[in-house]
Amino acid sequence: MAFKWFGNGKVEARNSLENPQVPISSKAILDLFNITTSAAGVNVTYDNALGVPAVWAAVNFIAGTLAGLPLHVYSKSKNGREKVNGGIQAVLHDAVNDETSSFEWRKSLFEQVLTKGRGLSYIERNQAGKVVNIWPLNPDNTTIERRDVSKFYVYEANGKKITYSAKDIIDIPFMLQSDGISVYSPIQKCADAIGLAIAATNYGSKFLSNGGVPPFAITGNFTTASALERASKEFQEAIKKSAKENKQALVLPFGLDIKSIGGDPEKSQLVELQRFSIEQVARIYSIPPTFLQDLTHGTMSNTEQQDLHFMKHTLKRWIEQFEQELNLKIF
Repeated sequence: MAFKWFGNGKVEARNSLENPQVPISSKAILDLFNITTSAAGVNVTYDNALGVPAVWAAVNFIAGTLAGLPLHVYSKSKNGREKVNGGIQAVLHDAVNDETSSFEWRKSLFEQVLTKGRGLSYIERNQAGKVVNIWPLNPDNTTIERRDVSKFYVYEANGKKITYSAKDIIDIPFMLQSDGISVYSPIQKCADAIGLAIAATNYGSKFLSNGGVPPFAITGNFTTASALERASKEFQEAIKKSAKENKQALVLPFGLDIKSIGGDPEKSQLVELQRFSIEQVARIYSIPPTFLQDLTHGTMSNTEQQDLHFMKHTLKRWIEQFEQELNLKIF
């Protein structure tokens, strides 16, 4: 068990793999690796959550849309608002540093927000205090501490720790917890819904894994164990031959019959379950199902209204948060 002091008299206990009293099956171990076990019995991580097509589409669509919006800098003057050229305008609009374009930075930033719940970047200033670069930070390597009333960001890389003040860090949280520091990750918080989608995908894959043949029982006039083994072997060879020759019909050896003992995808409502999972992911990210390629209930009129809904109730919220964070930390 490791402890971290926050300078305000509070001490946080952290689990460690070196502690033999913490079993490897403990939830603390899962939390250490950002793994959440869903009600469907699936371990939900950031990587396998992105394996759900609806989650992949939602994250890429929102992040790509925000990154593609024009980002300009204006200054107030006697003649009104005037567009700024060069300097900070070049950093925000063109390239945040020598390695990263503005589009790439913003897309990556919001991908972190929409998966891990927080996106971070360091603002580099010269001796005159002017912004010269913006550098993305990995949230997994960052610890946020509150010392007295101020926030500090401790970033660890290559065995070194660097402490930044809050004014030097662009911080975009998905949703803050009550302490004002920790965040809710949409993937971890909604692990049950995402785990259900993963389980449905895995079930569908297993159902069709045997060339489309569901689990079955072979029936016939078997009198010896060797006859059973031979019948099983002949049936497997028949399946392989049909798949190799791309035949639609399966020819069974004489005297054999098969009876399915697996579930029926239609009766088990697998298609409906997968569609429901799309709707759940759409709810998590406040995005109309239309943008997740689900046109089940789409019409010409309501699809256009969903487009407006996305702009007013989802996109505007992220634009306002991002704009105010830039105004606060950069200007």
